[in-house]
Amino acid sequence: MRAIYLDCFAGISGNMFLGAMIQAGVPTAFLEKELAKLSMHEEFSVEITDTLRNGIHAVYVDVKLGQNHGNHHHHEDHHHAHVHRTMRDIRAILEQSPLRTPVKQQALAIFMEIAKAEGKVHGKPAEEVSFHEVGAVDSIVDIVGAAICLDYLEIERVFVSTLTTGSGFVECAHGRMPVPAPAVAELLMGWRTERGTETKELVTPTGAGIVAALGTYSADLPQGFTAECIGYGAGSHELAIPNVLRVYLGEYLGSGSSKLSIIEANIDDMNPQIYGYLYDRLLAAGALDVWTTNIYMKKNRPAQKLSVLVDEQCQENCVDVVFQETTSIGLRIMAVDARKESSRHLAKVDTRYGVVNCKVSAWKGKLTHVSAEYEDCRKLAEETGVPLKVIQQEALKMVNERLGD
Repeated sequence: MRAIYLDCFAGISGNMFLGAMIQAGVPTAFLEKELAKLSMHEEFSVEITDTLRNGIHAVYVDVKLGQNHGNHHHHEDHHHAHVHRTMRDIRAILEQSPLRTPVKQQALAIFMEIAKAEGKVHGKPAEEVSFHEVGAVDSIVDIVGAAICLDYLEIERVFVSTLTTGSGFVECAHGRMPVPAPAVAELLMGWRTERGTETKELVTPTGAGIVAALGTYSADLPQGFTAECIGYGAGSHELAIPNVLRVYLGEYLGSGSSKLSIIEANIDDMNPQIYGYLYDRLLAAGALDVWTTNIYMKKNRPAQKLSVLVDEQCQENCVDVVFQETTSIGLRIMAVDARKESSRHLAKVDTRYGVVNCKVSAWKGKLTHVSAEYEDCRKLAEETGVPLKVIQQEALKMVNERLGD
């Protein structure tokens, strides 16, 4: 599967992430075209430049606000004026946009992590938080841009190193705050961090949100990860160390020595609306698969058996999510003797209705299965009025012709 490893020796911010992804292969024209699908696209422009940080060639991304917002440059110290938007506002912007569904889902997952952290710090429900940093235009661009880049490069796993947070104090909307800022500290609970030698804010709320929502910790490049290229994204500060985020892009085949297990919990008293969000949280925490099974418990009470397949690196993170997000007060962990997977890759086909990603699977060198991505076909069906099954059939026909079947 396609994966990235974030080497955060100088921290992480939203624009550092974007810069590294651009240098790793995301076309700037594509990123700008996708960001223009946001309803508030007239409020900003994106300036992308090559730069040097202590001799390292990196890409710097600067979000400039439109005339209605003054002459703003994207700095990491967050002392500029901000547009205040609630989680409800941000959700509406995303849901009303024509962005691909996976982009919307990943962006919302990041926003929700930050909303919960801000809400806890300020004593408010996540939906009622009036954001400052995350509600600002530049942070919306960073988060949505991050999701666009991940979708373009077809990234399925995000591994993250120990985070260097910096130290000292930073000016926020509520005054002078210690580094890491309270919301960042909340987001990085349970994550491995170190202060480093710089008296600057090196991990911003946006950067911490990306890590908390999508990242899996790995002290070094994971076993089974083969790097194909490296991208560097530049931060705003001039530091004694190179102020860059280093991103390794490559293929992750899994750790041959990793032990697998299944986490199970029987749940009979939880709002079913929560399950969709729970699935997203578990997969973002590194779960290999998540499913539920209809069961009956004592007194013939209908219930769901939640099952989560994990490797040993992600087991504790997924256990935390189950206890945090469900009503379960206990769970079971069972070892899995073995797991076999067919090889797979994505193939894009340009149908008469639009582009569709198709998943191609093989076992022992022989083609075993081809499927058209449902969300791609659904989006095209909604846009064109063509029946969904017709678009699926067209995509499968084209990819099978390409494969010689």
